[in-house]
Amino acid sequence: MKFGVIIFPGSNCDHDAYWTIQHVAKQPVTFLWHESHDLENCDAVIVPGGFAFGDYLRTGAIAKFSPVMESVRRFADSGGLVLGICNGFQILCESGLLPGALMRNVGLKYVCKPVQVRVENSDTPFTNTCRGGEVLTIPIGHMEGNYFCEPGILEQLQRDNRIVFRYCEPSGVTTPLANPNGSLDSIAGICSPGRNVLGMMPHPERSAEPELGGVDGVKIFQSMVGALVSR
Repeated sequence: MKFGVIIFPGSNCDHDAYWTIQHVAKQPVTFLWHESHDLENCDAVIVPGGFAFGDYLRTGAIAKFSPVMESVRRFADSGGLVLGICNGFQILCESGLLPGALMRNVGLKYVCKPVQVRVENSDTPFTNTCRGGEVLTIPIGHMEGNYFCEPGILEQLQRDNRIVFRYCEPSGVTTPLANPNGSLDSIAGICSPGRNVLGMMPHPERSAEPELGGVDGVKIFQSMVGALVSR
């Protein structure tokens, strides 16, 4: 199997994701340039965090026009695994691969700290090594992480069990205090109807080794590897 990590102008977590795939998940990985249509026969694509195109206009608004995203859309439509982390989540929403939008944090401040997220759906290619209701500690680092969607979309996400992560207290209880950005329904991550596209604001690549202070994030990558092996 082979992973691809996209590089946009302004990406700053691309090498982190690459390192995690190569040295922690121990899988072949390559960088994918934003101006290329070629996904190089990758079996999974990671849209990393950072500030693609400086977040001009709004987060992800310019990145969605990159040639590589046309290929990512086709790849996702065919069932390919796509993980969008932080800015990557924003890009996936702008590109129409996931519904909703990420707005400015409540309080209008950049937030960078470890948070707890509860696994709402363990039946996805990204969470199959987790237990339903399990609480993971994973860092965030964003200014626009406030997830919003129309009421009808939220109903659909809830009904179809497509909310994958919610911000919570260490005990697993969701509270306004545990929600670091004001996200609707404490949403920290959602998936596509086919469950093959996941967008999440927390950075699992920043919690994949003991030296980083935690290893809960590695479960996301282990789940992806397991899902690809079983295909």
